[in-house]
Amino acid sequence: MNGERLCAIEARFEEIERELSSPDALSDAERWKKLVKERAETEEIVSVFRDYKRAVAEAEAAEREAERESGEMRELFFEECASCKRRADGLEQTLRELLLPKDKNDSRNCTLEIRAGAGGEEAALFGGVLLRMYEGYCLKHRFKWEVVDFNGTELGGVKEAVVNITGKGAYGLLKYESGVHRVQRVPETESQGRIHTSTATVAVLPEAEEVDVEINEKDIRIDTYRSSGAGGQHINKTDSAIRITHFPTGIVVSCQDERSQLKNKEKAMRVLKTRLYDHYRGAADRAEAQNRKSLVGSGDRSERIRTYNFPQSRITDHRIGLSLFSMESFLAGEIDEMIEALARAEREARLAGEQ
Repeated sequence: MNGERLCAIEARFEEIERELSSPDALSDAERWKKLVKERAETEEIVSVFRDYKRAVAEAEAAEREAERESGEMRELFFEECASCKRRADGLEQTLRELLLPKDKNDSRNCTLEIRAGAGGEEAALFGGVLLRMYEGYCLKHRFKWEVVDFNGTELGGVKEAVVNITGKGAYGLLKYESGVHRVQRVPETESQGRIHTSTATVAVLPEAEEVDVEINEKDIRIDTYRSSGAGGQHINKTDSAIRITHFPTGIVVSCQDERSQLKNKEKAMRVLKTRLYDHYRGAADRAEAQNRKSLVGSGDRSERIRTYNFPQSRITDHRIGLSLFSMESFLAGEIDEMIEALARAEREARLAGEQ
């Protein structure tokens, strides 16, 4: 553990508290805002560090007392010393995790994309199951769920769906879901009762901020067309749907969810910026990713990450070898246990890499 760094963080925290109480900071709204934000970012680290120092000091004091005593009192002081050391060890582990570099994207909104893979109509039906699962999860966490584009099937499946998810930390929670999801079950269309294997691809992208991506109007083409598929009375009557093509990357984004052409354009531009941010970020991180692969996988959407085995009511995440036997509640959006396990595995892998 980097004691010098922790002492420096604590010293800066105390300096910020002094500045926040000064007349200069109170009269400068922008400076006040920055100081409050910096204080919030370090407050937990400082609090745990102070608890750690207190536990170490109490362990040392108990050990000194034990050396002066004898008999039963000596044993009591040694027990207290051991208890304080255990507490200090736990706090040290917490500090190591808190000092790990933060992913700046974790606090952002995100775009969720689901596409049917191998398996025809069954793959599309599974895509629909995943879409409802994530909608349930977002409802539980009070994230805003906003469908941008949807291409369904007559049987209620999903060929492709794009959703904007708004809520603090949405990307940080859902980023582990990127990859190929595999289902093993007897399809509704299967008359022989045979188990089929199908797949659907999930991509979770951090939403780009205005400062992240700048789009030159000369680099894009915007086409309008009539919406298709299930919908309101406006379907096939107005050219409200929008398709944006970005020439330098070849990325194409469509939106037909809203009645208003302007609203569809705004949504499509948000998704385009998000995909461009992911495209450029991926290019910048590629060299690093080749040198260090996380325990929870590369996040590559071509990588099979999870299997949903319906006959056994089992969900297995192949990155960490965890199996849960709660298919019904899992598909209803109760996926926190899996996400927490993936986040914990990532932290442990990163801590091991720091040593």
